[in-house]
Amino acid sequence: MNNAHPALDEHASASFRSTLGNFCSGVTVVTALGDDGLFGFTCQAFSSLSLDPPQIVLCVSRASTTWPAISRLRRFCINVLSESQQQLSDRFSRSGTDKFAGVRWNYSPGGNPLLAGASAWIECEINTEYPGGDHLIVVADVRWLDAGPAERPLVYHRGRYTALRDSNPA
Repeated sequence: MNNAHPALDEHASASFRSTLGNFCSGVTVVTALGDDGLFGFTCQAFSSLSLDPPQIVLCVSRASTTWPAISRLRRFCINVLSESQQQLSDRFSRSGTDKFAGVRWNYSPGGNPLLAGASAWIECEINTEYPGGDHLIVVADVRWLDAGPAERPLVYHRGRYTALRDSNPA
């Protein structure tokens, strides 16, 4: 008996994507600066992993043309986007463009780009990368972090951006 998992057919793959789209996620932009320039990409597959030691996990498409450069640098910054930064999310999700053109940013303590207006940032150093199907699972150690003013986060749900709303107290 073959225990290998076959790839999902086109219908099952669409169903998988649609079903998992019911899980809301925040939106981040991963940035880095090296001798070869500025690097960045939009990443929804991000989470805290450990408090002791402080670690995060992110999942990066193996097809990413940006990740190999960031991986070689070993350090990067996660910019947690605020509700008003949908344009940045869209900009950093495109390949083959100057993603930083006209974008305001400052230096993190480790020298990576901190995007202006992000609701929080986490500067990390790569600990380990694992294969994960068509993605890489990246475990990174947190070196510095901070949060800005209490901005509402940029949220992605069912294939589109959405906004949080305040709930009525029970």
